[in-house]
Amino acid sequence: MQKVLTAGRSISFMEANMTSFQTYLLGFIIFVIGLSVAAHLLGAPPMWIGVGVLVLIGIGIISATSRTKPRDPQQPPY
Repeated sequence: MQKVLTAGRSISFMEANMTSFQTYLLGFIIFVIGLSVAAHLLGAPPMWIGVGVLVLIGIGIISATSRTKPRDPQQPPY
């Protein structure tokens, strides 16, 4: 088991928390893998499956970044 040093204390790799960006991206990658397997089973050409995977991963990164970015704090009314 790997050890990760955070804030001066050592914790195991399994105890490390995932950020919401990592969780979103991991779920999206699993979704893309499922779609690519389905496309393969339906007989889509491998080149188009690859193109679709690249496009979907790009969309996933863009949407994960926009959904998980911290919001600007609201300014108090004057």
